[in-house]
Amino acid sequence: MPPMPPITQALLLINVAAFCIDQFLGPWFTRLLALWPLGEGFFPWQVVTYAFLHGGIGHLFFNMLGLWMFGAELERTWGPKRFIHFYTASVLAAAAAQLLITALLGSQYPTVGASGGLFGLLLAFGMMFPNRTIIPLFPPIPMKAKVFVALYGGLELLLGVTGSASGVAHFAHLGGMLGGYLMFRYWRGQSPFGKRH
Repeated sequence: MPPMPPITQALLLINVAAFCIDQFLGPWFTRLLALWPLGEGFFPWQVVTYAFLHGGIGHLFFNMLGLWMFGAELERTWGPKRFIHFYTASVLAAAAAQLLITALLGSQYPTVGASGGLFGLLLAFGMMFPNRTIIPLFPPIPMKAKVFVALYGGLELLLGVTGSASGVAHFAHLGGMLGGYLMFRYWRGQSPFGKRH
């Protein structure tokens, strides 16, 4: 197994450290760093810091597993600089989508988790390695990466529209995928971005 690239490793360590700190410091840590709806305790830095907090050990484990599975491969392909730009774009787009949805629904609850960034990485993996066979944990069935991405994206849209699995930020996940997709278009000089010189 190749060594874990530096940005992926740093993200894993920061997420685990933030989770441990959160367990010791309690609610005020979440109050300060989670992504709160506009007018409900929102501060600008939360569009980044929310991605380092998690609601439980299972939430942390599965996000970090996905970050390791997809992020490490992408960072080895792109290099650290391009990888962190892409991940940041996905996290910010996920935050923007969640702020919009919470404003429309009048929600008063915060959002935490690296899932928005992870869904951006998932989209990128499917676009970069569409025919790579992967075996997800749920369901444990071998499938091509492009099929896996399409299924998960479609499922998130369905669950978001129907309101199923309440408490999960489905539109933040979709926002992360959108941010990743737009980053690809920016790199390629495609609309809505002008051609790069």
